[in-house]
Amino acid sequence: MEETKPLSITSLIAIPALITLGITILRLVGELQHWPKPWFNTAAGGGGAIIGISWLPLIFGPYFALKLAGAGDGPSSAGKAIGLAFAGLAVMVIGGLLIGVVVTHHRYWTVIGYIVTLLAAFVPGMGWRSLGNTLLAYAFAARIPVLVIMFFAMRGNWGTHYDAPAPNFTFPSFASTFFYTAVFPQLGAWIAWTVVAGAILGTIAQAITRRGKQAAPAAA
Repeated sequence: MEETKPLSITSLIAIPALITLGITILRLVGELQHWPKPWFNTAAGGGGAIIGISWLPLIFGPYFALKLAGAGDGPSSAGKAIGLAFAGLAVMVIGGLLIGVVVTHHRYWTVIGYIVTLLAAFVPGMGWRSLGNTLLAYAFAARIPVLVIMFFAMRGNWGTHYDAPAPNFTFPSFASTFFYTAVFPQLGAWIAWTVVAGAILGTIAQAITRRGKQAAPAAA
């Protein structure tokens, strides 16, 4: 019989958020100390660095999903939950394409692209509300510390990927630089990625686990 004790979002994301913060701090220290590639990368975007938090939703998405399902808070329909998780991916891709098309011509329109991208983070919750809300809370818990670090790194020119200038772009002030290269990506694209990627793998993991549990008694 499944456990039906409700789980609070705070208790569910506490340990994952602390792990994520620890990796963020480790990455900052590694870049400040010029620790070697491929573990760390101080180039703009920091792409390819092994030490980072962008891959964590691939682990924590299934973790949250199985915890919630085990507490009796699964989706009403596994198919609907999976479908809406992929719908979130489609919205995120549309937002990303919009950003890519207009960013070099109409800088202010990129805000619209990031808003569309952020909206993608709310789509999976339409199929599995508790998982969507949990992933949203985790996403902000993961990305707000990064945003704080970026603010101080950009102010102090720390020489990390957190303050590396965006290639081929110049901005008239620190405020515009911070918003376009930090706030909008961190609280738009990365929030969406965290929720959508976590929801896709989480809903699939829950469906597979549920099917396995249903098949076991039949086999017996």
